Amino acid sequence: MKKKPTRKQRKPKPELKWQTGAWDRVANFNFILPYQFLLLCRLVGVTPKQVITDFMDNLACGSWNREGRGAAKEHLINYFMAHGYGQPQYIEADISQLFKEMDAVGMLFPREGSGKMINRYTRWGDQYQNWWFKKWRRKPRPIKNSQL
Repeated sequence: MKKKPTRKQRKPKPELKWQTGAWDRVANFNFILPYQFLLLCRLVGVTPKQVITDFMDNLACGSWNREGRGAAKEHLINYFMAHGYGQPQYIEADISQLFKEMDAVGMLFPREGSGKMINRYTRWGDQYQNWWFKKWRRKPRPIKNSQL
């Protein structure tokens, strides 16, 4: 019996012109996992892929799987800020506000909604996120000591 050839899925077009290369939304990574991380995942029975996916979804204040993840999300936001990510561009209060706004959108997910309502939410969310990104991208940056 011959297998039917699988149709290649097309890569979605970028919403914004900068979503290419390192910022491409569809990304395939090939890297070596730290051995201790791999051992830890095996000991606790969770795949490395699941840990990385949970990390990204929690840090992004995702909407689809929020139950019982508030504490983890807070720890990840603190982790992000402790590393100083974004602090050359924004002050700590601004970064905190970024996460609050991302979380607010995630909380609006229509849990009891029909498929039609979820589709509406998704379309609205995509439009809102583009507006939100542009709002923060245009925000004036703090003046560095070297610029004074």
